[in-house]
Amino acid sequence: MYIPKHFKVTDFDEIREFIQKYSFGTIVSTEQGKPIATHLPLELHKQGDDYYITGHFAYANPQWKTFEADNVLVMFQGPHAYISSSWYKSENVPTWNYQSVHIYGTASIMSEQELQEDLKILLQKYEQHRKNPALWENLSSQTKKQIKGIVGFKIKIQEVQAAYKLSQNRNEEDYQNIIDKLYEEKDLNSQDLAEVMENRK
Repeated sequence: MYIPKHFKVTDFDEIREFIQKYSFGTIVSTEQGKPIATHLPLELHKQGDDYYITGHFAYANPQWKTFEADNVLVMFQGPHAYISSSWYKSENVPTWNYQSVHIYGTASIMSEQELQEDLKILLQKYEQHRKNPALWENLSSQTKKQIKGIVGFKIKIQEVQAAYKLSQNRNEEDYQNIIDKLYEEKDLNSQDLAEVMENRK
């Protein structure tokens, strides 16, 4: 990923928080030289000294069969929005602000036991605050059998690239005006981006 120096992020703790918050990612691998992708909820875990991205495919999705061949790319994206140059004090060109994280790694298929443990963690994350949580231990044996219809995977992280293009190269007055204008937009992405920029001041 091309990352100008103003926008490069190297703090892994910050990147980790970003992945946990925007955990619906895109996995890209290749099949006979052709890139293929799937969009999935993913999780970041630490095992020993290594970090892994975990998730699962539908068994019918053939992408999991490509994992033994090459490295894979996982992409995560945060809020993004058009930035009008009319928001600057001096004339310039419009742009687009965004947050994006790319992860490269080697993938392997989980055992059924590993998959079950990963599903427990995933359900805990998204269900624990609900009135009648659909946690793994609350599911019937019949429902649990549906695990046969998915394939779990883990990706050992080898390289992380992060770009937060948030008008860091603008002066303080322009930066604040961009935030104000984004809040005025009716688009939820724009308002979320304004909040991200405000929190980074």
